[in-house]
This record gives sequence, structure tokens and C-alpha cells, in this order.
Amino acid sequence: MKKQQQEQRIRYIDYKNIEFLARHINPHGRMRKAKYTHFDAVTQRAFANAVKRARFMGLLPYVEK
Repeated sequence: MKKQQQEQRIRYIDYKNIEFLARHINPHGRMRKAKYTHFDAVTQRAFANAVKRARFMGLLPYVEK
């Protein structure tokens, strides 16, 4: 599965795509590790930046209780 996802590498992660970002955030509002998301290092950094940007814009919560 990991090899298949590497072939289908995500080119751009948009901070406005809340559904995609929310799939890779745990119930407490924390970003999942690359071990669970199966992103490569470049994509994981882009994902982290998109989540941080979405939080700053108010699209995602910082913490969920």
C-alpha cells in the first residue's frame, strides 16, 4: 500500500480542503505522524504547513476537547 501511495504522490495540499486535513487529524485535534498518514517527508511537511495555516485562518480548531 505504501508503494502505491508513493506513486500517487500528492502534489499540493490545500489548506482550504478541510475534509482532507480532518481525515489526518486525531480526535484531539493533533496531526497524525507520517507513520500513520503514510506521507513521505516532503508531503508530511506540506501537510503540517497546511494544517497550521488552516488553524490560523480559523478553519480548523487548535485543540478539541
